[in-house]
Amino acid sequence: MDLTQLEMFNAVAESGSITAAAKRVHRVPSNLTTRIQKLEEELGVALFIRENQRLRLSSAGHSFLRYSQRITGLVDEARRVVAGDEPEGLFALGSLESAAAVRLPLPLARFKQRYPKIQFNLVTGPSGTMIDAVLDGSLSAAFVDGPLLHPQLDGVPVFEEEMVIVAPAEHAPLTRARDADGEQVYAFRANCSYRRHFESWFHDDGARPGHIHEMESYHGMLACVIAGAGLALMPRSMLESMPAHDQVSVWPLAGHWRYLATWLIWRRGALTPTLEAFTALLAEMKSAGV
Repeated sequence: MDLTQLEMFNAVAESGSITAAAKRVHRVPSNLTTRIQKLEEELGVALFIRENQRLRLSSAGHSFLRYSQRITGLVDEARRVVAGDEPEGLFALGSLESAAAVRLPLPLARFKQRYPKIQFNLVTGPSGTMIDAVLDGSLSAAFVDGPLLHPQLDGVPVFEEEMVIVAPAEHAPLTRARDADGEQVYAFRANCSYRRHFESWFHDDGARPGHIHEMESYHGMLACVIAGAGLALMPRSMLESMPAHDQVSVWPLAGHWRYLATWLIWRRGALTPTLEAFTALLAEMKSAGV
């Protein structure tokens, strides 16, 4: 069974005539007859009841037609999505939690307004998880912490994040890693790029974090810090978006540790019309200072 057979079957079922269907699919009638018979042999059922020069669907043919039309319809939709001028269809997008919460609502809303046929599927997680999902094809693109180093990926920097240490309100000044030597830290799992950045900041200054508590959300980290249980590292934009952010002390990392770029990445050679339109919108908003 192949797509051509299904298209031929649909044409015959909808026209009720081999001759009319042959004209519709630009084939000779004998070719359609042979292909339909082969399809019936593969399925092991008669799809048509032959009556003189007319064909009408059997009970099995009616059931099969519903599936055949759905299959060919999905194929047509896929062709339009890949080759069409206007983006449409499913856009599977991954993102760091902080970017999804603070940076993406406005561009996603504008993209949906501009291209209403787009259906977003947004997934959040640490950079390592997002990169793996892009590489295996389950995500079309993802927002991750840069720089981009993987040979199978392309991408562009889209946002700059100021990284700050969040400490209890009465904490002593944190101007370098040795000021936090041995303190408990709240962070995401080990494949989180921000966690690796925080650990590298410690080690570069000859210091070590205390126990690292793995959390699932920035809100959980902030609650622990407010309670005086340790430190956390997060983008300033994320911190300022949360209630109670004024109940902690905030210390920007110094020097080259202070800023990190968020990149939009995709598999090399997989820049689809939808993804191209999305990157264009992000560039447009960035140039406008939005």
